[in-house]
Amino acid sequence: MIYLDHAATTAPRREVIEAMWPWLTQNFGNASSHHERGQHAARALDDARERIAAVLGADPSEIIFTSGGTEADNLAVKGIALARRERRPELNRVLVSSIEHDAVLESARSLARHEAFTAVELPVDSAGFVTPDTFRAALAEDDAARSRSGSTPGSSSVAVASVMLANNEVGTVQNIPELARIAAEFAVPLHTDAVQSAATLPLDVNELGVSALSLAGHKFGTPQGLGLLWVKRGTPLRTLMSGGGQERGRRSGTSNVAGAVGLATALQLAEREREEYAARVTALRDRLIHGILGSVPGALLTGPDPRETGASPGLNGISRLPINAFFCFPGVNGETVLVDLENQGVLVSSGSACATGSSEPSHVLTALGIPAEVATTSVRFSLGRETTEADIDHAIRATAQIIAELRGGTS
Repeated sequence: MIYLDHAATTAPRREVIEAMWPWLTQNFGNASSHHERGQHAARALDDARERIAAVLGADPSEIIFTSGGTEADNLAVKGIALARRERRPELNRVLVSSIEHDAVLESARSLARHEAFTAVELPVDSAGFVTPDTFRAALAEDDAARSRSGSTPGSSSVAVASVMLANNEVGTVQNIPELARIAAEFAVPLHTDAVQSAATLPLDVNELGVSALSLAGHKFGTPQGLGLLWVKRGTPLRTLMSGGGQERGRRSGTSNVAGAVGLATALQLAEREREEYAARVTALRDRLIHGILGSVPGALLTGPDPRETGASPGLNGISRLPINAFFCFPGVNGETVLVDLENQGVLVSSGSACATGSSEPSHVLTALGIPAEVATTSVRFSLGRETTEADIDHAIRATAQIIAELRGGTS
C-alpha cells in the first residue's frame, strides 16, 4: 500500500520508540514521587522540556505537555480567554479564522455558548489566507464601542485570537509573524495551531511572534496521544483540568514521562532534518500537482497554487504546506474516489481525519468560496518521509484512470 495520508497521522519513528522504551519498562516511576525512581523520572521530564524549548526558542517553563493537539488548542483558546476576562471583564470576543481545525472553532463556539463570549470567525480569501487588513479590522473596535467600554484607542475587546500556521486540509501557510505584529498593536495574545507544521516549517516562537503554539507529536513521528502547548511567560492562562497541580498547575494529571521523552526526540529529529526533508517533499508535491492537473480534466487544486510566481503572502515565501495537495474532481463523489484508490493500493483522505463520517462538505472548502456540491468531490493527498517518485507516479495514474471511469470515459 502507498500511504499518502500523512496529514492525518504518520508512523512513529524507530528512534522515538527506542527513546521511550526505558520509560515504559524499568524506569516507570511517577515524576511526582519523591523517591529515587520518581525523581529519576522527573529529571527525564525536565530534560525533555529543555530539549523541546531549545527547538522552539522558548524557556522550558513555558512548555505544557498535553494529550495532543486538540487538548492544546482547547487550553490555549479557552484558558487564555477566560483568564484574561477575569482581569478585564470588557474582553468579551474570541477571534478565530474560518478555516481553523474544529478543536479551535469549537473551543471558540463553546465560549460563546457557555461563557457569554462572542465568537468571531474571520473570512479568508480564495486561497485560504487571512489578510492583514481583515485581521486588523476584526481586532479594532469602533469609537462608540471604545467609549462605552472605557477602552483607549488602539485597544480591543478581543480576549484571544487564533490563526493556524498551516491548514490541515488545503495546506495554506499563513504569514503568522505579520499577524502577530498586528495583534501586538492591540495587546491581544495570538495563538497558532502549528500541528501540521512541524518537520517542514520553522517553529521558533520568537520569529513567529505568537503568545501560544500547539503541536501534536503523531504528525512528526511519535505515537498518537502526545502533544504540547507553548505559552509565552506572562500570558494569563486558566487551567481546564483540576487535580494534582502538575505542569506548574496548568494541566493536572500524572506526567507521561515516556511520551514527553518521545516528543522531545521526535521534535529534535524533525528540526535537524527539516530543510532537507521539506525540499525533497516539496518537489514530490509539485510533481503530484502537475501530474494530476495534467491528466485529469477539470481537476481543481484547492488552496494556494505553488506554480504561481511572485511574492508569497505566506511564511518566508512558503504559501503551501510542502506535504499537501488537495483537489476537487467535479462530477464524481470524493468518497468513491477514496475507495477506488485504496483498491489500487493508494491510501488518501477526503480532508480532515477528525471529520471522518460527516456528510457535510468541508467547512474549509466552503470558506474558500467553493460550492458545496464541488466540495464533496474533494480528495487530499499528503506526503511523508517514505514517499517516493514511484509512489507519486502510481497515484497520478490511478487517479486519472479512476476519474475517467467514474465520468463514463475510458482510462
